[in-house]
Amino acid sequence: MITTPTPQSLRTSPDAAGFFGNYGGIFVPPGLEAPLAEVREAYEVVSRSHDFIEELRRIRRHFQGRPTPVYHAARLSKKLGRTQIYLKREDLNHTGAHKLNHCMGEGLLARHMGKKKLIAETGAGQHGVALATAAAYFGLECDIYMGEVDMAKQAPNVARMKILGARVIPATHGLRTLKEAVDAALTAYVKDPVNQVYCIGSVVGPHPFPMMVRDFQQVVGIEAREQFIEMTGNLPDIVAACVGGGSNAMGIFSGFIDDAVELHGVEPLGKGPNMGDHSASMTYGREGIIHGFRCYLLQDEKGEPAPVHSIASGLDYPGVGPEHCNLKDTKRVGYFTATDKEAVEAFYVLSRNEGIIPALESAHALAHAMRLARANPEQPRTVLVNLSGRGDKDMDYMIEHYGTGDDYII
Repeated sequence: MITTPTPQSLRTSPDAAGFFGNYGGIFVPPGLEAPLAEVREAYEVVSRSHDFIEELRRIRRHFQGRPTPVYHAARLSKKLGRTQIYLKREDLNHTGAHKLNHCMGEGLLARHMGKKKLIAETGAGQHGVALATAAAYFGLECDIYMGEVDMAKQAPNVARMKILGARVIPATHGLRTLKEAVDAALTAYVKDPVNQVYCIGSVVGPHPFPMMVRDFQQVVGIEAREQFIEMTGNLPDIVAACVGGGSNAMGIFSGFIDDAVELHGVEPLGKGPNMGDHSASMTYGREGIIHGFRCYLLQDEKGEPAPVHSIASGLDYPGVGPEHCNLKDTKRVGYFTATDKEAVEAFYVLSRNEGIIPALESAHALAHAMRLARANPEQPRTVLVNLSGRGDKDMDYMIEHYGTGDDYII
């Protein structure tokens, strides 16, 4: 059961120690404690600064192209029944995804702190592209750590990062995906916290990163709420977003968390429920610690982070943002799953019916909306999906493995 809003919303979390209920906190080696304190103290100051806020607003308006629109997918909706599907078009944000919302904020913070280099991990490459863009904008160096497997799947984004001036450094250990990229980036950060700052790519990691990334992503929810009311005169019945680490979901959920609106997070079920075939941390994980914070975590029998899989590189992470974990426990958000197969269908269906090629990550949320519509075709309701990114990065992979989508026409 998904409950209506509670007073525990964004204004009261996290606590001073960085916890959202039982999740979050700071579990890091001594070498990271001082750098994290420096970031936290700097953010606490600039986030209350009129000059910082005004400059970020100017960047969003004139560089990023915000606000992004809300779009009624009328043709698709008609084919599915009486459920009306709307899309928050973060794919139209500069660089093609929601990631630039927090990367420009992190870059502006780094400049305020006097840092010379931005470093980060990336999975699907959208965070890496966005951070490389921010580094170019602010005149900073940039190192991006990316798993070798993801580099092969997301070659267009690797090329974009290099063109923007970033060094793309492969993570060659373990499964060579997102977790290993985070490992490598954190290791590099410890070696030189004076000249560089770690710009995490989601609402994960030790405090203050989950709070900071959420705050920078709130613009999505603020815009979407205002736009949806203007378009329809009402709030949506359901707001849905994919959840890997969970930044795009926290961004759009933040606009509706105090409203009587159902919030649905959609995790990647991949090939199925067996360990190693999915990345559904909230559905199959248990409490654990990874990369400096406590969350629902997919673990093996020894308690180590389990191998994960998703067709969407940006979702293949064994953990999840700590605020999402608390929102699950308080039943404010319902968490669901979508398989690789369902995401592939949604990818092609949206492309063929609306002329919008979504990122495979976003296709998971769309697949959930389509499932809701098909389950009750006569029920009139509205579902707002956060279309968190565009599918340019996925096209070569999709054509190679699935063709041009002729089998997915509805």
